[in-house]
Amino acid sequence: MLDNLKIIFHQGKQFIPNVKTVEVPGIFRGRPVISTSKIDDQALKSTCPLGAIDINPVSINLGKCNFCGECAFKFPEKIKFTKDYKLASNTPEGLIVKEGIDKPIQLDESLIRPEIRKFFSGSLKLRQVSAAGDNSCELELNASGNVQFDVGRFGIDFVASPRHADGVVITGPISKNMATALQLTYDAIPEPKIIILVGVDAISGGIFANSSALDRTFLDRYKPDLYIPGNPTHPLTFINGVLNLLGK
Repeated sequence: MLDNLKIIFHQGKQFIPNVKTVEVPGIFRGRPVISTSKIDDQALKSTCPLGAIDINPVSINLGKCNFCGECAFKFPEKIKFTKDYKLASNTPEGLIVKEGIDKPIQLDESLIRPEIRKFFSGSLKLRQVSAAGDNSCELELNASGNVQFDVGRFGIDFVASPRHADGVVITGPISKNMATALQLTYDAIPEPKIIILVGVDAISGGIFANSSALDRTFLDRYKPDLYIPGNPTHPLTFINGVLNLLGK
Protein backbone atom coordinates (compact mmCIF):
# COMPACT_ATOMS: atom_id res chain seq x y z
CA MET A 1 0.00 0.00 0.00
CA LEU A 2 2.83 2.39 0.89
CA ASP A 3 4.55 1.66 -2.42
CA ASN A 4 1.33 2.46 -4.29
CA LEU A 5 1.01 5.77 -2.47
CA LYS A 6 4.60 6.61 -3.35
CA ILE A 7 3.86 5.95 -7.02
CA ILE A 8 0.76 8.15 -6.93
CA PHE A 9 2.71 10.93 -5.20
CA HIS A 10 5.50 10.77 -7.78
CA GLN A 11 3.43 10.18 -10.94
CA GLY A 12 0.20 11.96 -10.10
CA LYS A 13 -3.16 10.73 -11.37
CA GLN A 14 -2.84 8.00 -13.95
CA PHE A 15 -5.64 9.08 -16.29
CA ILE A 16 -5.07 12.29 -18.24
CA PRO A 17 -8.34 14.04 -19.14
CA ASN A 18 -6.70 16.81 -21.18
CA VAL A 19 -3.42 16.02 -22.94
CA LYS A 20 -2.97 19.65 -24.02
CA THR A 21 -2.93 21.23 -20.57
CA VAL A 22 -1.67 18.54 -18.17
CA GLU A 23 1.65 19.19 -16.42
CA VAL A 24 4.21 16.42 -16.57
CA PRO A 25 4.94 15.15 -13.06
CA GLY A 26 8.32 14.09 -11.76
CA ILE A 27 11.60 14.75 -13.55
CA PHE A 28 11.12 15.81 -17.17
CA ARG A 29 13.20 17.89 -19.58
CA GLY A 30 11.15 19.69 -22.19
CA ARG A 31 11.73 22.83 -24.24
CA PRO A 32 14.95 24.56 -23.17
CA VAL A 33 15.16 28.28 -22.47
CA ILE A 34 18.44 30.06 -23.18
CA SER A 35 19.15 33.28 -21.31
CA THR A 36 21.30 36.17 -22.51
CA SER A 37 23.82 35.70 -19.68
CA LYS A 38 27.43 35.99 -20.77
CA ILE A 39 29.45 32.79 -20.45
CA ASP A 40 32.21 30.96 -22.29
CA ASP A 41 30.25 30.10 -25.44
CA GLN A 42 32.91 27.75 -26.78
CA ALA A 43 32.93 25.78 -23.52
CA LEU A 44 29.15 25.53 -23.74
CA LYS A 45 29.27 24.36 -27.34
CA SER A 46 31.86 21.68 -26.55
CA THR A 47 29.64 20.35 -23.76
CA CYS A 48 27.14 18.82 -26.20
CA PRO A 49 28.18 15.35 -27.42
CA LEU A 50 25.85 15.56 -30.44
CA GLY A 51 26.73 19.04 -31.66
CA ALA A 52 23.25 20.36 -30.96
CA ILE A 53 24.55 23.66 -29.55
CA ASP A 54 25.66 26.50 -31.79
CA ILE A 55 26.91 30.00 -30.92
CA ASN A 56 26.59 33.55 -32.24
CA PRO A 57 23.82 33.49 -31.16
CA VAL A 58 23.65 30.54 -28.77
CA SER A 59 21.05 28.06 -29.95
CA ILE A 60 20.02 24.46 -29.39
CA ASN A 61 18.82 22.29 -32.25
CA LEU A 62 16.24 19.96 -30.72
CA GLY A 63 16.57 17.73 -33.77
CA LYS A 64 20.07 16.87 -32.57
CA CYS A 65 19.58 17.24 -28.80
CA ASN A 66 19.31 14.06 -26.72
CA PHE A 67 18.05 16.01 -23.68
CA CYS A 68 20.86 14.71 -21.48
CA GLY A 69 20.84 18.04 -19.64
CA GLU A 70 24.62 18.29 -19.41
CA CYS A 71 24.60 21.84 -20.74
CA ALA A 72 22.10 22.92 -18.08
CA PHE A 73 24.12 21.18 -15.35
CA LYS A 74 27.32 22.98 -16.30
CA PHE A 75 25.78 26.34 -17.21
CA PRO A 76 22.59 26.68 -15.14
CA GLU A 77 22.63 30.46 -15.51
CA LYS A 78 22.49 30.06 -19.31
CA ILE A 79 20.25 27.08 -20.02
CA LYS A 80 17.19 25.75 -18.26
CA PHE A 81 14.94 22.92 -19.39
CA THR A 82 11.25 23.63 -18.86
CA LYS A 83 8.42 21.11 -18.64
CA ASP A 84 6.97 22.24 -21.96
CA TYR A 85 6.41 18.99 -23.87
CA LYS A 86 4.96 20.57 -27.04
CA LEU A 87 8.14 20.28 -29.08
CA ALA A 88 6.98 19.13 -32.52
CA SER A 89 7.61 21.15 -35.67
CA ASN A 90 6.89 20.61 -39.35
CA THR A 91 10.22 22.15 -40.35
CA PRO A 92 13.78 21.40 -39.18
CA GLU A 93 14.30 25.13 -38.59
CA GLY A 94 11.37 25.17 -36.18
CA LEU A 95 13.30 22.89 -33.83
CA ILE A 96 16.02 25.48 -33.21
CA VAL A 97 15.70 27.32 -29.88
CA LYS A 98 17.64 30.60 -29.67
CA GLU A 99 18.89 32.61 -26.72
CA GLY A 100 16.70 35.37 -25.38
CA ILE A 101 13.58 33.93 -27.01
CA ASP A 102 11.18 32.15 -24.67
CA LYS A 103 8.18 31.14 -26.73
CA PRO A 104 6.41 27.85 -27.52
CA ILE A 105 7.37 25.81 -30.56
CA GLN A 106 4.60 25.87 -33.13
CA LEU A 107 3.88 24.38 -36.53
CA ASP A 108 4.05 26.54 -39.64
CA GLU A 109 0.40 26.38 -40.70
CA SER A 110 1.21 27.55 -44.23
CA LEU A 111 3.29 24.42 -44.87
CA ILE A 112 0.69 21.85 -43.81
CA ARG A 113 -0.63 20.09 -46.90
CA PRO A 114 -4.41 20.65 -47.27
CA GLU A 115 -5.10 16.94 -47.83
CA ILE A 116 -3.77 16.08 -44.38
CA ARG A 117 -6.58 17.84 -42.57
CA LYS A 118 -9.11 17.05 -45.29
CA PHE A 119 -8.65 13.29 -45.07
CA PHE A 120 -7.09 12.54 -41.68
CA SER A 121 -8.57 14.98 -39.14
CA GLY A 122 -11.25 12.47 -38.13
CA SER A 123 -9.17 9.30 -38.26
CA LEU A 124 -5.47 8.64 -38.69
CA LYS A 125 -3.95 5.18 -38.95
CA LEU A 126 -0.18 4.90 -38.67
CA ARG A 127 2.37 2.19 -39.40
CA GLN A 128 5.44 2.45 -37.21
CA VAL A 129 8.84 1.38 -38.54
CA SER A 130 11.75 0.91 -36.17
CA ALA A 131 14.62 1.66 -38.55
CA ALA A 132 17.39 0.40 -36.26
CA GLY A 133 15.86 2.08 -33.22
CA ASP A 134 16.93 1.26 -29.68
CA ASN A 135 13.32 0.59 -28.55
CA SER A 136 13.12 3.67 -26.31
CA CYS A 137 10.95 5.75 -28.66
CA GLU A 138 9.13 2.59 -29.64
CA LEU A 139 8.20 1.96 -26.02
CA GLU A 140 6.95 5.52 -25.61
CA LEU A 141 4.85 5.27 -28.76
CA ASN A 142 3.34 2.11 -27.34
CA ALA A 143 2.67 3.98 -24.09
CA SER A 144 0.75 6.66 -26.01
CA GLY A 145 -2.01 4.12 -26.46
CA ASN A 146 -2.27 3.02 -22.84
CA VAL A 147 -4.96 4.07 -20.35
CA GLN A 148 -3.02 7.15 -19.24
CA PHE A 149 -2.64 8.85 -22.62
CA ASP A 150 -5.20 6.98 -24.78
CA VAL A 151 -4.28 8.43 -28.17
CA GLY A 152 -7.01 6.25 -29.68
CA ARG A 153 -9.71 8.57 -28.31
CA PHE A 154 -8.63 11.09 -30.96
CA GLY A 155 -9.00 8.57 -33.77
CA ILE A 156 -5.24 8.00 -33.96
CA ASP A 157 -4.16 4.36 -34.01
CA PHE A 158 -1.22 2.20 -34.99
CA VAL A 159 -1.97 -0.59 -37.45
CA ALA A 160 -0.13 -3.78 -38.36
CA SER A 161 -0.25 -3.44 -42.13
CA PRO A 162 0.97 -0.45 -44.14
CA ARG A 163 -1.90 -1.11 -46.55
CA HIS A 164 -4.27 -0.11 -43.75
CA ALA A 165 -2.24 2.99 -42.86
CA ASP A 166 -2.41 6.68 -43.71
CA GLY A 167 1.21 7.34 -42.92
CA VAL A 168 4.47 6.02 -41.53
CA VAL A 169 6.08 6.84 -38.18
CA ILE A 170 9.84 6.37 -38.32
CA THR A 171 12.01 5.75 -35.27
CA GLY A 172 15.72 5.01 -35.31
CA PRO A 173 18.54 6.44 -37.45
CA ILE A 174 17.63 4.35 -40.58
CA SER A 175 20.34 1.78 -41.04
CA LYS A 176 21.34 0.25 -44.37
CA ASN A 177 19.71 -2.98 -43.26
CA MET A 178 16.37 -1.21 -42.71
CA ALA A 179 16.42 1.18 -45.68
CA THR A 180 14.73 -1.24 -48.07
CA ALA A 181 12.14 -2.33 -45.50
CA LEU A 182 11.27 1.31 -44.83
CA GLN A 183 10.91 2.02 -48.55
CA LEU A 184 8.69 -1.03 -49.07
CA THR A 185 6.52 0.01 -46.14
CA TYR A 186 6.16 3.53 -47.46
CA ASP A 187 5.33 2.31 -50.98
CA ALA A 188 2.59 0.04 -49.60
CA ILE A 189 0.75 2.94 -47.94
CA PRO A 190 -1.94 4.39 -50.23
CA GLU A 191 -1.90 8.03 -51.27
CA PRO A 192 -2.18 10.58 -49.75
CA LYS A 193 0.18 9.66 -46.93
CA ILE A 194 2.26 11.37 -44.29
CA ILE A 195 5.71 10.89 -42.80
CA ILE A 196 6.44 11.48 -39.13
CA LEU A 197 9.93 11.32 -37.63
CA VAL A 198 10.02 10.51 -33.91
CA GLY A 199 13.13 10.92 -31.78
CA VAL A 200 16.57 12.40 -32.25
CA ASP A 201 17.84 9.30 -34.07
CA ALA A 202 15.17 9.54 -36.74
CA ILE A 203 15.46 13.30 -37.16
CA SER A 204 19.23 13.69 -37.37
CA GLY A 205 20.80 10.28 -36.79
CA GLY A 206 21.57 11.10 -33.16
CA ILE A 207 24.79 9.56 -31.90
CA PHE A 208 24.93 7.49 -35.11
CA ALA A 209 24.79 10.52 -37.43
CA ASN A 210 28.17 9.92 -39.06
CA SER A 211 28.06 6.14 -39.09
CA SER A 212 28.76 4.30 -42.33
CA ALA A 213 26.08 1.79 -41.27
CA LEU A 214 23.31 4.29 -42.03
CA ASP A 215 21.39 4.92 -45.23
CA ARG A 216 19.22 8.02 -44.77
CA THR A 217 18.58 8.65 -48.47
CA PHE A 218 14.88 8.01 -47.85
CA LEU A 219 14.74 11.47 -46.28
CA ASP A 220 16.38 12.95 -49.36
CA ARG A 221 13.58 11.57 -51.50
CA TYR A 222 10.64 12.44 -49.27
CA LYS A 223 9.90 15.43 -47.07
CA PRO A 224 8.62 14.58 -43.57
CA ASP A 225 5.40 16.24 -42.47
CA LEU A 226 6.29 16.28 -38.79
CA TYR A 227 9.47 16.23 -36.69
CA ILE A 228 8.94 15.16 -33.07
CA PRO A 229 12.13 15.44 -30.98
CA GLY A 230 13.08 13.63 -27.81
CA ASN A 231 15.34 10.87 -26.57
CA PRO A 232 13.02 9.15 -26.11
CA THR A 233 10.01 11.16 -27.22
CA HIS A 234 7.41 11.62 -24.48
CA PRO A 235 3.88 10.37 -25.33
CA LEU A 236 2.50 13.86 -24.71
CA THR A 237 5.00 15.29 -27.18
CA PHE A 238 3.94 12.77 -29.81
CA ILE A 239 0.21 13.17 -29.21
CA ASN A 240 0.25 16.97 -29.20
CA GLY A 241 2.42 17.08 -32.30
CA VAL A 242 0.06 14.87 -34.28
CA LEU A 243 -3.03 16.70 -33.00
CA ASN A 244 -1.57 20.02 -34.08
CA LEU A 245 -0.74 18.60 -37.51
CA LEU A 246 -4.33 17.42 -37.88
CA GLY A 247 -5.74 20.71 -36.61
CA LYS A 248 -7.49 19.11 -33.64
